[in-house]
Amino acid sequence: MPLLFSYGTLQFEEIQLATFGRRLEGRKDALVGYEPSLVAIPDPAIVARLNKTHHDNVTTSADGNRRVEGTAFEVTEAELVQADNYEAEFSYARVIVTLASGLESWLYVHQP
Repeated sequence: MPLLFSYGTLQFEEIQLATFGRRLEGRKDALVGYEPSLVAIPDPAIVARLNKTHHDNVTTSADGNRRVEGTAFEVTEAELVQADNYEAEFSYARVIVTLASGLESWLYVHQP
């Protein structure tokens, strides 16, 4: 079963239920060599709907010791497609990464 690493909203049960129709099973893990960043939300309707002005994001760090904590969730291939649809609305794309645990996982990062 593929892994999907979340450092943001997909960790919230209400987002999981709305996106996948179920609560995801996962374990704490981290991205090494990344740091948190924010992406401004340009659409006022989305700002109002989400009640926030920025999306969480990660970027690679010059400091290879930086970490971004999050959760690695087990998902199906069909759920990855659902996550693609959820994240595409906000200009995020899926990439493969190696987590601190050594496991490979999908990750969404903003693509301006």
